[in-house]
Amino acid sequence: MTDLEKDALLRQYPTPFYVFESEVLRERVKFLKAHLPEEIELCYAVKANTFISPYIADLIDRYEVCSPGELAICTEQQIAAQKLVISGVYKTPELIAGHIASENCAGHYTAESLEQFALLKEAAQSSGKKINILLRLTSGNQFGMNEEDIKQIIREEKENESFVLCGIQYFSGTQKTSMKKYKREITHLGAFLNELEQELGFVSRELEYGTGFPVYYFEDSKAFDEAVFLAEFCDILSTLGYDCHISLELGRSIAASCGSYFTKAVDMKTNHGQNYAIMDGGIHHIAYFGQFMAMKHPYFELLPHREGATEAWNLCGSLCTVNDLLVKDLPLADFKSGDTIMFKNAGAYCVTEGISLFLSRALPSVIILEKGGKTTLLRGAAETYKLNY
Repeated sequence: MTDLEKDALLRQYPTPFYVFESEVLRERVKFLKAHLPEEIELCYAVKANTFISPYIADLIDRYEVCSPGELAICTEQQIAAQKLVISGVYKTPELIAGHIASENCAGHYTAESLEQFALLKEAAQSSGKKINILLRLTSGNQFGMNEEDIKQIIREEKENESFVLCGIQYFSGTQKTSMKKYKREITHLGAFLNELEQELGFVSRELEYGTGFPVYYFEDSKAFDEAVFLAEFCDILSTLGYDCHISLELGRSIAASCGSYFTKAVDMKTNHGQNYAIMDGGIHHIAYFGQFMAMKHPYFELLPHREGATEAWNLCGSLCTVNDLLVKDLPLADFKSGDTIMFKNAGAYCVTEGISLFLSRALPSVIILEKGGKTTLLRGAAETYKLNY
């Protein structure tokens, strides 16, 4: 984003707002594809950022949807139904029955439990449709099923006119940097897939793997050569020892770099030797991974830019709670009321994880910035309650 584009945004739109850069997003997907094997598909986890999905529709092979709201959003955005993977730990009977029976039956559905599998089976039989099902393998938490539950489904339901058991879905966490952990997971998955084939005669056609690739948000982050990281990951993935179609489910890694959050200083004070700036945004809008914003310094810009000696400022949001602390001791030069802070790498989760209804403040505007500086307002500042006077 150029300085001219930033100035134009601030002139046109009142803060606080999010900006998602479509070209940065697309280049990010292209970078990932260039550093992964050509046959690997990418699945975008819509929960990371529901606003940007249409802008990569020609580059993304699948979209993981985890709620009725996300499904409605993808439908409104005209994301092809065959690209959707309907996932999530709680699928209501009404949603599943209605969606499978509709003209927009999804490309894949995940079964997270024996009960969910029965629900999918019944909905498919009632609709007369044949659906694709991925059986989700747990990594030791509330998501997915044990190995024995998956084996039970395969023993009893390996062949059925209402569905195809396509393979396994697996996700173990986020912000993963350890190659040893990836190695353990790939070894475990390969062994399990081979066990299913040797023990039950089940040939898994697909493996959808949520890799949890890391994103770095803070200025004290260690040096990270992502090209080397991805090369090491690909080497490990090649040791799977099972021939099947692989898709990698990514959210944060795809979306983070395309987003920025703009919030303006509206009041300033010094209490007991500490400088405080009250911003018109706050933690109800933006949440970096692990809520470390207050303790670490995120990548940011002060607008307008100023040089010179700095003072430490605590940036607080507009919520009446001591928890609304965005950054502590941020060094800023000649910081004034009316200045704007632009938080970077805010494209993933930040816009969706904030406690948006706390204290009933307005939701932030959401803007898409396209190549050439064209802006599109996707959502204006939405009031949770409106005063009539």
